[in-house]
Amino acid sequence: MLSETIENALNKQIKLEANACMRYLAMATWAEVIGYNGVAGFFYKQSDEERIHMLKLVKFVNERGGTAEIPSLEAPKSTYKDLHELFGNFLESEEAVTESINHLVFQTLEEKNYTVHNFLQWYVAEQAEEEALARTILDKLKIIGDDKSGTYLFDKDIEGIVAQTELNEAQE
Repeated sequence: MLSETIENALNKQIKLEANACMRYLAMATWAEVIGYNGVAGFFYKQSDEERIHMLKLVKFVNERGGTAEIPSLEAPKSTYKDLHELFGNFLESEEAVTESINHLVFQTLEEKNYTVHNFLQWYVAEQAEEEALARTILDKLKIIGDDKSGTYLFDKDIEGIVAQTELNEAQE
């Protein structure tokens, strides 16, 4: 069973994941319209991942005797000045999700709810990976600077990362 505190916190996390899903979808749209097809593919994939994270939480809450709340969402930001701002927002979003997950893990330990704690360990690992990826991408963008040909190659590189990830997932 879930305490009211844990259930509320899980429902808050559901909303965070749903907001991230929509935020990344808006980022993908911006990138696609600008002509960054690799970046667009990356954010379409990120959006899908956040939806999957949200669904895992929804199902878990319901299976544990709680009631998952499907949130209403505000429209996400839809324009960015450049890739640096776009990926900076990506990192900020992932950091906010990590902070929320960490708080949730702390709550489960305070309440000695080891079932929820165990379930959340996947999210802890996932968030570490997401933040590392965002930082790596931002580092590459800093190296490129304002070089237009570098930006073109960066977009192609991101496209390759998405393709490789999809290939790896298909093989699992």
